Amino acid sequence: MLEQYIGAGIMLLVATAIACGMVLLTSILGPKHQFPDKMEPFECGESQLVSPRQRFSVKFYLVAVLFVLFDIEAVFFFPWAILFQRLGVFGLVEMFLFILILGVGLAYVWIRGGLDWE
Repeated sequence: MLEQYIGAGIMLLVATAIACGMVLLTSILGPKHQFPDKMEPFECGESQLVSPRQRFSVKFYLVAVLFVLFDIEAVFFFPWAILFQRLGVFGLVEMFLFILILGVGLAYVWIRGGLDWE
């Protein structure tokens, strides 16, 4: 039964060996010049304006979690769209209820000011 996984196991071993080999080769063959400008934190071509240790507001994380939640909601639309004709009216009603529940949740968060992290 495990014979069917041999190909995947070999591919995993080869990919791991290639990744480890590349990291090892760059650490051995790569340049090792260190100077003050190179050791500074660098972000998007700009020098940092504020400390990287600054604390974020909890509302920022709330918005991030809500984004993930509503992003996962979109994942459920693809299988539903593919099976739309086969599911018929039952599938349409179920998806309508799903969207309604998420819409009520979004309206609640919006009214409570959960989408403003200023």
